[in-house]
Parts: sequence; structure tokens; C-alpha cells
Amino acid sequence: MRLGLYVTHPEVEINPDVPVPSWGLSRQGRARAMAFAAKLALPPQTPCFSSAETKAVQLAEILQPQQGLRFSRLDMNENDRSSTGYLRENDFDRAVARFFSEPGMSFSGWETASDAQRRIVAAADAVIESQHSADLILFAGHGGVGTLLKCALGNRPISQAEDQRSIAHSGGGNFFVFDLDARTLLCDFTPIERFRGMSKWLTPTRA
Repeated sequence: MRLGLYVTHPEVEINPDVPVPSWGLSRQGRARAMAFAAKLALPPQTPCFSSAETKAVQLAEILQPQQGLRFSRLDMNENDRSSTGYLRENDFDRAVARFFSEPGMSFSGWETASDAQRRIVAAADAVIESQHSADLILFAGHGGVGTLLKCALGNRPISQAEDQRSIAHSGGGNFFVFDLDARTLLCDFTPIERFRGMSKWLTPTRA
């Protein structure tokens, strides 16, 4: 079985004066990513794809330092929220709730959840089709579009209940695994601290 491993970036350094796509990992986020990388220990030939946002690039560089990163243009970026820019936590939480509860509607100019889902699914499909010989592909990305990709793979409706903050670590730094060929979800969002290797998904008796 060929596997996809989607990992969301962990905690970031929040700076209202810097565009959100340029935010980098915080000290805590970097430490969590490095601990995960030690357990993951990817072979040098493992293809790694990242969005172009700084925090995802930094995650990918930590997880796969032996190989130059490959980008899926901007197609793997988080949903476009540039119309509002930085929002305070309470305002952001309300906006995210609207984003998931009304997938076809735009919150104050944000990219809609439905549009973002079509974009991330197409980006993942393009990556998979380009890597015919890879047994494992690593995706370094974001919680929002990661949730939308997970919903598509799991044949689940878009819902905030599927978001990583509802299921796993609220600060990010979660993963899910999927079958590259069947495009089916094999596990839900799980904190990177609970990673125990890829072998469990390679057995024919998986749950």
C-alpha cells in the first residue's frame, strides 16, 4: 500500500505586524517538530511537498532535511484570509466557525471552504499523480485545508467537528494517514507526540 502522511504545522510565532503566511514556527512549535522528526526518520528519497507559507516550509525542512522541498505552487496554502488580515483570537474563532458552518459562503472576503477544498484536493491529486514510484509522500501543511482534505478522503461533510482543534492538539502539530491510490482516510487527526511509526498501516489487518 502506498501511503500519504499529512502533517500540520505546530505552534507559530504570532505577529500582527507580519502577514499571516509569513509567520514562522515558535520555539515550542519547532521543538515539537524536531521531536517528531526524530521518530519519523524519513528515508532521504521520500518526496516531501509543502505549501509556500513559512510555517509549513519550516516544518518540512525539519521533517525532511536531506532533500530539497517540492512545492505545489500556492495550491496547498491555507485558505486565503488576506481580506481581513490578522484577527484577534475571539474574532478569529467566530470567523472559523462561519467558515466551516457555511462552506459555500465567504466570510468577509475569505476564500470559501468549498473552494479551498476543491483546491487542496486538486493539489493533492496532482502530487500523487506525479509520484508514481513513491511508497510514501509527506505533505507539510495547515489545519484548515488539511481538515478539508481529510473530509474529502473520509467522504465526510465539511464541519468544524472535523477540525484538528476539535479532535487532536489544539496548537496544531497533528497528522493523518491516507491510502494514496484509493484516496481513502486511514486515521484521523492525531497529535505528532502519539506517532508510533508507519508500519501499522502497511498490514492487511488494519482497522
